[in-house]
Amino acid sequence: MKALQLTSIGTVTLRDIPVPTLAPGKVLVKMKAAALNRRDEWIREGKYPNIRLGVTLGSDGAGVVEAVHDESDKHWIGKEVIINPNINWGPDPEVQSRFYTILGMPVDGTFAEYILVQTDRIQSKPAHLDALQAATLPLGGLTAFRALFKRGHLQPGQNVLISGFGGGVAQFAFSFAQAAGANVYVSSGNDTKIEKALKMGARGAYNYRRDALYPDLWKTKGGFDIVIDSAGGDAINNFIKMLRPHGKIVFYGATNGLPGKLDLYRMFWNHLTLKGTTMGNDEEFGDMLQFVEKHKLKPVIDSIRPFSRIAESFNDITLPNKAGKIVFQF
Repeated sequence: MKALQLTSIGTVTLRDIPVPTLAPGKVLVKMKAAALNRRDEWIREGKYPNIRLGVTLGSDGAGVVEAVHDESDKHWIGKEVIINPNINWGPDPEVQSRFYTILGMPVDGTFAEYILVQTDRIQSKPAHLDALQAATLPLGGLTAFRALFKRGHLQPGQNVLISGFGGGVAQFAFSFAQAAGANVYVSSGNDTKIEKALKMGARGAYNYRRDALYPDLWKTKGGFDIVIDSAGGDAINNFIKMLRPHGKIVFYGATNGLPGKLDLYRMFWNHLTLKGTTMGNDEEFGDMLQFVEKHKLKPVIDSIRPFSRIAESFNDITLPNKAGKIVFQF
């Protein structure tokens, strides 16, 4: 079978490797679709912990169960499934254990024609989605779901700002917040993405490279209840100024690094909260799928490509005009 593996730091290669052998408690899934994440590029660049050469990359995927080892799992054969990329979250639902990893490094992931996973890592694909759409959900959808509902405690009618609209997590956060009845605003450094957000129903959209943020963003009639962010850096202090009393900044990354300072004075006076978050536990993964199915949500897809083009597509993950997920069809 074909599989995309990390062959050296900076290099991923599509290789021929054996189909995995069934083992107790595991099922063999024939992949129908997989999707790229920024995590995959960080692994290629060697900027991720526990890097191991020769691993098949990929955290997002959907397919059909082709074979099972245990008799009790035979009902899965022929079922369309989505794969939960969590491994060893641990007993505490609030935070992952020190043994926690994600499918695709250091354990073989979804960028292969077949994948062998524990039976408890598969769930039925939402019926209203095809495999290409479903394959986009696992990592980005779960991260957004936890950020909004578990960490942000989003309520209908609240004002929410999604920063960096265009990335996978941000797109899911936008759709989830809308479905939950929030007033959703976005920021982006790209006018094409801003136009897309407005067409999708954003209450406001702002180019942080050009617009005067504070006068415009305060048109929300009092500021934001929640900001969802992945960049960090000095923009954190901008968000602090935009929050309503008792507001929250929930961040799942720090691509812009650490802020030079933090406006603690405004934070304590307005009872603000700065919360970190990661992907999410197994129960939240199931809740996320139910939420998507209940609201018949469909992910934003930037492009659909043949799996044979996956190695060259890594260079497109950070293209400025990319909006939505890059998906591969097997």
